[in-house]
Amino acid sequence: MSKKWYVVHTYSGFENKVKLSIEEQFRGQPYAEALGEIVVPTEQVETVKGGKRRKISRKFFPGYILIEMECDEETGEIPIEFWHIVNNTPKVTGFLGGTSPSWLSEAERDNIFKQIRGEAEKPKPKIDFEKGENIRVIDGPFVNFTGEIDEVQAERGKLKVMVSIFGRPTPVELEMLQVEKV
Repeated sequence: MSKKWYVVHTYSGFENKVKLSIEEQFRGQPYAEALGEIVVPTEQVETVKGGKRRKISRKFFPGYILIEMECDEETGEIPIEFWHIVNNTPKVTGFLGGTSPSWLSEAERDNIFKQIRGEAEKPKPKIDFEKGENIRVIDGPFVNFTGEIDEVQAERGKLKVMVSIFGRPTPVELEMLQVEKV
């Protein structure tokens, strides 16, 4: 038998509890070696909260975990006893693929693990800003200033904003994370 990666659907927010529960059920059993790794796919993202920039760990597939398990080499099917253990774990709604789950291809698995390690190319942020919109600065030296967007530099993730300083409109370059729409 060989090990393959499968996707298991869980209640959103319970991914880590499900991971621990499955590991517990396999631990100490004669078939414990049939279970490989269990991964909750997360990535590091940068946010601004309370005027402070911080990196947080965010689940990029909420409600899903990846499980490496032994399967039949020819059919790729998980032995029924392993399928039942995982499927009957509290907060698990089932394998992706239902009663006959299919494993992740090597390319799919590699892409997910590249994203987990931060090696995958980040998708460009969705640009919500347009020239002429009013914004409020939420981070940096101009916090709480309001202004109007003069230029959007999407490829750099920056905005040129006209802010009133001492009653005169002054151009200020800000990152998109530093502003919010009014």
